[in-house]
Amino acid sequence: MKRLLTGLIITPFFFYAVVFAPDWFFLAVLAIVGCLCYYEYQGIAGAHFPGTGPDPRHSPIGYLAGLLLLVLPNNESLYLTLFALLAWVLAMRRRQLPQVLPIAAMTVLGVLYIFGAWRCAVFLHGRSPWWMLFGIAINWVGDTFAFYFGKNFGRHKLAPSISPGKSWEGTIASTISSMALGALFLHWKFPEVAVGPALVLCLAANVAGQVGDLCESAIKRGAGVKDSGNLLPGHGGWLDRVDSSLFSVPVVYWLLQQRWILP
Repeated sequence: MKRLLTGLIITPFFFYAVVFAPDWFFLAVLAIVGCLCYYEYQGIAGAHFPGTGPDPRHSPIGYLAGLLLLVLPNNESLYLTLFALLAWVLAMRRRQLPQVLPIAAMTVLGVLYIFGAWRCAVFLHGRSPWWMLFGIAINWVGDTFAFYFGKNFGRHKLAPSISPGKSWEGTIASTISSMALGALFLHWKFPEVAVGPALVLCLAANVAGQVGDLCESAIKRGAGVKDSGNLLPGHGGWLDRVDSSLFSVPVVYWLLQQRWILP
């Protein structure tokens, strides 16, 4: 019930923020959610290296780097190179030198994983707010069907060592529901997209989202935690809520650059 109530509250808000709100409001929401996700990610990543130094969640460098990545007009490759070097230098504050490289790597990965995906969201939203809605909603639909169908009918485990609750039945339900509802959405808002490319878009977005969910589950299980946080009752943390979108949005944006998708 808590999961359903939380969804009923945040879904209309995100629908407004993505489709109808001014650009500055959408960017502000991305920035806030990005910082919350990064905080939770650093908590999970830091749990892999307990007792090796200061809590990575309290270092401002990753937040500042991520926020800059959202708004910089270009030269992302130069900016990310300089940030990676800075993260490496700062990681040398750790008491245990064997942890310098892993700590620097997890910092850079966190910024790319979260704010890099949201950078793609900015571009996708600039193309059309409805494309951005497609990029996130298709996996919210799939997650919902996977959760309830898998809970009631799931018998065959998908990846028990990573996420014991996920089943092949839930995965199939997620894929079918996302492709069906996603294709209807594209036919409604983007009728210029042919049926074949539309199905490819839906399938790619769903598969990317499910892989993203498993990737987040892997780092949580490695850290020995169940949820990334507790800010969203029934869902866990913000990273638990958007882990699928962090993978699907860049994939959708990349596919839209391919000429065979749009005439």
